[in-house]
Amino acid sequence: MMKYQIDIENCLSVLHAGGLILYPTDTVWGIGCDATNEDAVSRIYGLKNRNEAKSMIILLEDEASLLNYTKQDRLFIYDYIKGINKPTTVIYDNAINLPPNLINIDGSIGIRMVKDEFCKTLIGAFGKPIVSTSANVSGYPTPLIFSDIDVLIKNGVDYIVSHRQEEQVPGNPSTVIKMNPDGTYIILRP
Repeated sequence: MMKYQIDIENCLSVLHAGGLILYPTDTVWGIGCDATNEDAVSRIYGLKNRNEAKSMIILLEDEASLLNYTKQDRLFIYDYIKGINKPTTVIYDNAINLPPNLINIDGSIGIRMVKDEFCKTLIGAFGKPIVSTSANVSGYPTPLIFSDIDVLIKNGVDYIVSHRQEEQVPGNPSTVIKMNPDGTYIILRP
């Protein structure tokens, strides 16, 4: 069996059990968990020493899943998402079907549709969104390659993906935008 497939299967076991994974995303290495599991989300906040008022994002496999986690009455966002190539996290109002500790105090949630094959395969097999937050303790720089990840983070997760650990090309955080009700958007992080 390929190492890639073993990683997928091990991640699925950990995610179903409410555990944490350290995995490569379409941007930087991330700490992830079942985005619908409040206790697992709390574990990430604890590991990162992050204030729960600072919400995290979720990754989805495709646009069709979006309506399961936000109340969107305007679907123009689909055209926007399909037209971008750079990984982009969109802040949506009216998050639903997610635990309160994952949703921002204003009711919003950050969501990124992944194009990375590993992430798409994992999320598709899991059937639910996965939390993605940079693999660093809050207040410290985001590690751009696997070898830069602090041992505290590595020791705090239940499974570390082998896939792409050897890559030396630094990742880049996603662009972050906030969609307005009229279809315009604000770039929060270029």
